[in-house]
Amino acid sequence: MNAAFQSFQYAFARHLRDPQHAPRPEGVPARGMAVYRELLFNNICGFVDTCFPVCRAILGEKRWRRLNRTFYRDWPLHTPWFREIPREFVRYLATGDIRQPLPAWLAELAHYEWAELAVDIMDEPKPAHDPAGDLMRQPVALNPALLNLAYAWPVHHISPGYRPRKPQPTHLAVYRDSDDKVQFSQINAVTSRLLELLATAPTTGEAAIRQIATELQHPAPEELLAHGAALLDDLRRQGIVLGMLV
Repeated sequence: MNAAFQSFQYAFARHLRDPQHAPRPEGVPARGMAVYRELLFNNICGFVDTCFPVCRAILGEKRWRRLNRTFYRDWPLHTPWFREIPREFVRYLATGDIRQPLPAWLAELAHYEWAELAVDIMDEPKPAHDPAGDLMRQPVALNPALLNLAYAWPVHHISPGYRPRKPQPTHLAVYRDSDDKVQFSQINAVTSRLLELLATAPTTGEAAIRQIATELQHPAPEELLAHGAALLDDLRRQGIVLGMLV
């Protein structure tokens, strides 16, 4: 590639990201550049606004646009797919050098809002399974469109009317049901661990629950097995568990 043209491209891109500090390249009309600059920024904002309505409402329009602007300016997007822009925004909030003061729970709230989109677009085939199979004695088939999430804050309750002051560990299962609708289910730490074990490798419900009993040093493993069997049936009813692998 011609070195002069490449230099122009870099200067053009720098100005698009940060027009206040990067000068407009020579020979580019100011009016046309301004239109193109705002078109690109508004396009990015459109994808971010749609995915994070609660974050936007809580911050207010001025702070939200400032955050959008620094994301657009500072975060290196390495994807050509528009639908992945919200995921990059979540990564920015979690790991970016953000100098704007933000609530301690905002990054987790954004991840929670993004999870709905992530599950909605998952394209994983369902494993061969028997929906009526014995979940305790046979390997369990999990719904492949599933996120098993753990947060330090009660993200599912945060809203403009409720902003938590103290952390509250929260576990959520986000999944796509048989009607292809995204569902959220609040679970506890034990259920989260069970789903983790079932997702790691094909295993029976009994084996997974016995492992949890060992980890917890449970005084009555057989009682935990009975509770675990009922829990697996409930997870199957919700659609988080599909049935028995075949």
